[in-house]
Order: sequence, then C-alpha cells, then structure tokens
Amino acid sequence: MSSPLRVCLPPDPNPRPPRWRLPPGACDTHFHLFGPPNVFPYSPTRRYEPPAAPLEHFMAMCRIVGLSRGVVVLPTAHGTDAATVVDAIGRSEGALLGVTNFDQRTTDAELDRLNAAGVRGARFSLMSDRVGASDDISHAVKRLQRLGWSLDLHIEPAHFLAQERFIRSLPVPVVIDHMARVSPKDGLGQPAFRLLLDLLKDDRFWVKLSCADKISGDPRAHPPGGGLPFRDVIPFAQAAIAAAPDRCIWGSDWPHGNTFEPGRIPNEGDLLDLVAEFAPDEAQRRRIMVDNPARLYGFA
Repeated sequence: MSSPLRVCLPPDPNPRPPRWRLPPGACDTHFHLFGPPNVFPYSPTRRYEPPAAPLEHFMAMCRIVGLSRGVVVLPTAHGTDAATVVDAIGRSEGALLGVTNFDQRTTDAELDRLNAAGVRGARFSLMSDRVGASDDISHAVKRLQRLGWSLDLHIEPAHFLAQERFIRSLPVPVVIDHMARVSPKDGLGQPAFRLLLDLLKDDRFWVKLSCADKISGDPRAHPPGGGLPFRDVIPFAQAAIAAAPDRCIWGSDWPHGNTFEPGRIPNEGDLLDLVAEFAPDEAQRRRIMVDNPARLYGFA
C-alpha cells in the first residue's frame, strides 16, 4: 500500500499591501493555480497534495497588493493538463498569460491550441526530486522555436553545473527559475551563481527573482522581533539585476505549494517589500515588474 501524499499548507489568507506602490501593469510572472480538484482534477502522478488555490483567490490577493498582470505556470500537480491555465487566461480579460508543461506525447495541434489561448512558454525541470531530463528539452526545442515560446528552466545547482554545455546550447530564450535555487549560505562566489551571472551576459538568458522563501537559509516567514524575512537572498537578487537589468523578472510562487512546515508560508506583502530591497531605484523596479515581463511574454 502506497504512503499517503503529504498535504501542503495553504497561502497566507491575509496578504498585506507592500510598503511601496506598485506601478500600473505590475506583473507576477510565476504563480500556480491548484484545482479546485472537483473541477480540475490533480494528476495521479503528483508528488504532494495541494490545497485548492483557484483563480478567484489569486486575483483577490492581486487586488490587495497592487498586481495588475500575471503569468500562470502549470504546476506538476496537474501534470501536462493545462485546463486550469487556459481557463484562467480566458477569464482574466487580458490580465493573464501562461506557461505550460508538455512532453513528447503532446501533439502540435494541442500546442497550437494553447498558443491561441495565451500560453507563451513551457516549463521543464532538471531537479533531483522530480521527473525531467535534458532529452525532454532537446525534443521540445524545435517546437518552442516554431511557437516563439520561451523555455522556463527549473533547475538546482548540481544539475545547473553538470548541464552547463547543454544549457548554453539552447537556441531559445531561457528563463532560469528561482535564481537556479542557489543556497545563500554558499555565498555569491559559489559556482552555480557565478554560472548564472555568466549566462546573463547572453541576451538569451533571463532570471526570475522568485522563491526567496524556499531558497533562504532562514525560511521563517516571521522572524523573531519582526522585520523583513529572507534577507539573505537580497545580495543575490541585486547581483543578478546588476548583471542583466533588462532580463530580470519577479514571481511570487503563490500559493507556495510543496510547503509543509508551519511558519514557512510567506506573506505576499513581505515578498514585494523584498523587491524594494532588491532594487531601491524606482525606475529599475518598474523594469522588473512591468517592462521586462511585458517584453518577454508579449503583454499588450
């Protein structure tokens, strides 16, 4: 008998506005929707049990914090079934676009349907805790080129270093998720982060300044005595911005799936206040939150 799946914690039900006013068109380039499972069933191969996190809850959060646009990324809990993504885009009145997952069984006709619905990229993982291989990406590249999509690469440091030659060979725009999940305790000079900065010299490569709550060496969302959490991530985001100010984008990772320990779920207001630390300059924050995602994903 298989073990029951671990159940994720839900997002913070009381998001607070950040301490700075987001510009019109501010975009969350990385969030997920889960179900609700009675409408959009989870994949039988999922690795965890997420709580329902429907579009209405995400949009309510956006209204509170000041986000205007978003890119909904299909989570592994839904496999390659992009029904949640297509539904959300269709109901968003132009505010959302999408990133899907696909494999070699996905037909060109299905990809064309997704493209027409507002999907603008595909996500692939090279991670030790989930299915994914460079062969999957190799088979997908020509299809991405045909559609004009970017490749969203979720990767951890060991794979990042091992696959450097392959990654450098990719002929499409590549977005490195979550700053390659580098560990702040290993410092700015760690090989994986040096590789990220070197890749950012090439216009094909972009980086998401996201997932601070999961890569921080102190993942407590509410530090003792108050204050902003996840501050050890700030120097890494600042270095990425200095390397490629026009190819950095931000994502919340709402609703922070695959999180199980109480006290680790962040407040979206805190995550946005981190952006002000990443980029104290208002013009640079606008590039990260508005201009860069609009250029990459093609928001009108």
